[in-house]
Amino acid sequence: MFNTYEEVMQFCEEKEIQMIDFKIIDLVGRWRHLSIPVKRFTPETLVYGIGFDASNYGFAPVENSDMVFIPDIQTAVYDPFTQVATLSMIGDVFVIAQPQNYRFDQDPRTIARKAEAFMQETGIADEIRLGPEYEFHVFDHISYEISPNKTGFSIDAEQAAWNSGDDTYPNSGYKIPVKSGYHIAPPQDVLYDLRARMCLLMEENNIPVKYHHHEVGGPGQIEIEVEFGSLREMADRTMLAKYLIKNLAFQEGKTVTFMPKPLFGEAGNGMHVHMHMFKNGEPLFYDKDGYSELSQTAMNFIGGLLKHAPAVLAFTNPSTNSYKRLVPGYEAPVNLCFATANRSAVIRIPAYAKDPKHRRFEFRSSDATCNPYLAFAAILMAGLDGIKNNIDPTAEGFGPYDVNLYNLSAEEQAKIKSLPKSLDEALDALEKDHDFLLQGGVFPQRLIDIWIQNKRKEARRVSEIPHPMEFELYYDL
Repeated sequence: MFNTYEEVMQFCEEKEIQMIDFKIIDLVGRWRHLSIPVKRFTPETLVYGIGFDASNYGFAPVENSDMVFIPDIQTAVYDPFTQVATLSMIGDVFVIAQPQNYRFDQDPRTIARKAEAFMQETGIADEIRLGPEYEFHVFDHISYEISPNKTGFSIDAEQAAWNSGDDTYPNSGYKIPVKSGYHIAPPQDVLYDLRARMCLLMEENNIPVKYHHHEVGGPGQIEIEVEFGSLREMADRTMLAKYLIKNLAFQEGKTVTFMPKPLFGEAGNGMHVHMHMFKNGEPLFYDKDGYSELSQTAMNFIGGLLKHAPAVLAFTNPSTNSYKRLVPGYEAPVNLCFATANRSAVIRIPAYAKDPKHRRFEFRSSDATCNPYLAFAAILMAGLDGIKNNIDPTAEGFGPYDVNLYNLSAEEQAKIKSLPKSLDEALDALEKDHDFLLQGGVFPQRLIDIWIQNKRKEARRVSEIPHPMEFELYYDL
């Protein structure tokens, strides 16, 4: 938004800004924030930054946790949800050192920056452009409890099929059957206006929206697809989009979740990531004579991404809940392969993107529980490894499979490599296969180690809690 300190202060004066808010992403992928009165924001703030305790963000060990963040004024936006007029901007994390502070190598924005720089240093491409699809649920009620004697959750949504028999007056009867919400129109689509306001708010904050619609899941599942941008830019936009979407819903008395599988038996929430690369302004993924009009560069990128996908999923699908979505029967991919216009493949090549500058593919397994800086960087590093090493996806057994994979015989399905079936499996893959992430110093080994350690703790916590289904299966034995 701004290029100079003077531009920031001029805007603050014009809009009568009283507070400046700084948002820093933690390791998991949540925004933390700190605010100062506008008069405390000086040119020195952009040089020396503001001190904070990084150990509480999941990064540095406690004994060496004092760091600073330096605001990136180009990310500044007017916060529409605060009563006190507030300008908000993202901060980059720096290590305190003499004679000069330096970027913290575990900071997710730094890793995204390094991934883009490494791509340019290889000479393969100048830019990778990404276009994520945001899927999420809007609920009217959510409660959950985990205690020694009581475990469970309760969710409600106005248009859910389970409310069709509600005798409470009034009940309009316009409910959405299970897995029947795709592009449903009003009056069943009770979220149109809220969804439209979300999109307009995103547009106002420099997140161009391609389209929005109700998704397959009947109880309030929504999709908003946005236009393309560079890697770090799209990670920034993803964090901002989630902030705007969740806060607008909260303001309207509703609640939003990007959890991949909040409801059993309904469609889950992915975050499909479309991608293509350019050099000197020319598209690198197009070849009129290639499979599905994709170039050899694109095919090698696909080869690298599929070969490293089990490890990549530790970053793109980093929750135990992620793997409750990646099961057959819900248009979520479960097999490692590529195909054209096939939603059952991990990598799908859209048939409608015919223009050379738009020829691309999408990675369909990822979801929005990820830290987008780390997820997008991991995707890029896997693809670059495929290009550098000429990894042929067909020779590796990844396809193309231009058939519905769910309709294949068990014998044929057994020939196709599978995605990890749990977070622990993905972490096992990351432990064995992460050299491609270390190239160019993009991902530090320390971050990978911390990530695996923390995520194993999460998985262990979930696995240790008795599940309600276990009582149905085993209580009377």
